[in-house]
Parts: sequence; C-alpha cells; structure tokens
Amino acid sequence: MAQYDTTPEVARELGAFLERRREQIAQRWADTALFRTVFTVSRDEAVEAGKAVLDALAEVARTGRLEDTGAPGFAAVREQLGRMAAARSRAGLGASRIAGEVAGLREPAVALLRADSEDPADERTHACALALTLLMGTLRLVVMETTVGAGGELIARQRQQLLEVATPVIKLWEGVVAVPLIGTLDSARTQVVMESLLEAIVDQRARYAILDITGVPTVDTFVAQHLMKTVAAARLMGAECIVSGIRPAIAQTIVHLGIDLGTIITRAGLADALAYALTRQGMVVSPPPRAGAGPR
Repeated sequence: MAQYDTTPEVARELGAFLERRREQIAQRWADTALFRTVFTVSRDEAVEAGKAVLDALAEVARTGRLEDTGAPGFAAVREQLGRMAAARSRAGLGASRIAGEVAGLREPAVALLRADSEDPADERTHACALALTLLMGTLRLVVMETTVGAGGELIARQRQQLLEVATPVIKLWEGVVAVPLIGTLDSARTQVVMESLLEAIVDQRARYAILDITGVPTVDTFVAQHLMKTVAAARLMGAECIVSGIRPAIAQTIVHLGIDLGTIITRAGLADALAYALTRQGMVVSPPPRAGAGPR
C-alpha cells in the first residue's frame, strides 16, 4: 500500500477529490474550532474561507508536491490561514493549540474521502487517505511557520511601540521641546530618540530642543556620539539643541573617554535648559523667591 503514498497518480486523484467535494468539506470546516472562533459573525464567510484553502490544497495536490512547504499553492494558504492563526494567537492561544486546531481539519476531509469510495477499505482509498494525511501535515507546518513569523513581527512592532512610549517628546513652551531620557540607551532606542525629536521639531516648529539625560545611568562612547549626531541633526532642522542633566559621575566618564562636547550647549538640569531657551527668545526668567523671603 505504501507504493501509492506519493505517486503522481494518487496525488492527482486527491486533487480531483478536493475539487469535487470542495463545498462539503468547507461546510464541515466552518464548524471546526479554528474557523468557528475566527468567523464569529458570518458562517458563510467561514465557508468561503474554507473553499479558498481547499482550492490551494487542490493546486498543491495536482503538482504532486505534498511535502513541499514551498509549493506555489501554499501561498494562498499562508495568506488565509495565516491571518486566522494570527487572530487565534492574539486571543492568547499557544502554538501547540493552534497546531491542534489545524490538525483537526484533517478528519472531516478524510471522512468524506472514505464516504466517496465504493469500498472504503480498498488500497486505492487507503492510499488517497495517506496522501491527504501527508498534505494536511504539510499544511500544518505551513501555518506554524506563518504563525511564528507573524509572532516575530508582532513582537517587533510591540517593541517599537514601547520604545516610542518610553521616549516621549514634550512641548515645554512655544518653540521649545524636550526629550526626557530614562534608562539605558541602545542602538534601537537612540535611533527612535533622533527620529522622534526631529519630527517634533518640524511639527512644533521648535527653535530649541532639550535632551535631558538625568535618568540615563551611564554614558559611554556610543551614547555620547549619538548625542552629538542628534545635536547636529537638530541644527540642520533649524533648532538649537541643549543637553541637560549631566551628573558629576557622567561628566567624569565623558572626560575619561576623551569625548569633546565643547560644541554642545549643556545645562545642569531641565529647568536650567528651559530657562536658557526662554532667555534666548527674549523672555525674562526670574528665579523663584527663597522660602521665608517676604516683601519688605
């Protein structure tokens, strides 16, 4: 019986069966967990989605490439079932659960295949059933590959969103924006800092931009170089950049590293940087009255 497992004739016969029983299989698939929980509003939509998958599987079967996840016919499967698996993943299901739901699509198809045969126990039917099992196993691999890829893209998007949230650009005054940096700076985050600040300079028509590094624990050569690049980029956009919050320990580190920040305007804190920016715009900034000091 094994001689029928992957023969082109059996594969073509399987493809013909999938085309012939397309409607019936799709109707049964619409009631499985994978389709039912994704298409909750319209069962007809679930049936149409099932037909699209069956058309793709029939195409793969006709080519005889039952074990090839790269077969052209699987492109439509990646698009359709990939979206469904991604929806299940976002709902909190693990990869093993999704794989189990995809595997659950095999039984309704096999049952119809055997019902189609005059003798469900003959070798030909058994060979087609084995070929269908092989095809569904490959389908499962395709869906899992797509799910893992989609999961990676989702993680990357979430990481980018977290970076943007962790690097807000604040409008302090008309024409003055600031980026309060907190935590360690890596290559990805420093890139977000530069992009976010430059966008804010354009959107707010800012003339002054403050980079406050009070919350940055350490400054190394990489961070210092990035600060200098950000300052240079801000200047090209027509804004003057001020770096505030350089603590004594960080100042010593910068000196020991031999990094020259002489061309960068620095201030002790964010308030001092804001006062500088306001003064440069012709405003008078008075220090707050000392505690206990009253009018004379």
